[in-house]
Amino acid sequence: MRAKTIFIIIMTVLVTIILMNNTDTVTFWIFGDVQIPKLAILGVLFALGFLLGFLARGKRKRVEQEFTIQKSTEPAIGYGDDTSSDDDFADQNYIR
Repeated sequence: MRAKTIFIIIMTVLVTIILMNNTDTVTFWIFGDVQIPKLAILGVLFALGFLLGFLARGKRKRVEQEFTIQKSTEPAIGYGDDTSSDDDFADQNYIR
């Protein structure tokens, strides 16, 4: 396993242990006394921290792909095939 995968697994286990051991309620004053479980408060704060960290990472630089143009050895369609032209200075003959 890669180090990143191991780190994610360890962090997930730690967050789960912390959330499951804090199930009692806490009294908050949010325009009045409100009984809120610690589990909800910690869950919201973990989610908010993850979201802010994700947004703060910025844009990743994309790897530019290299495109090459290969010269074709086949003649273009219609090039040199026009033998019915009576004009010696036709475009086909002039380009040759």
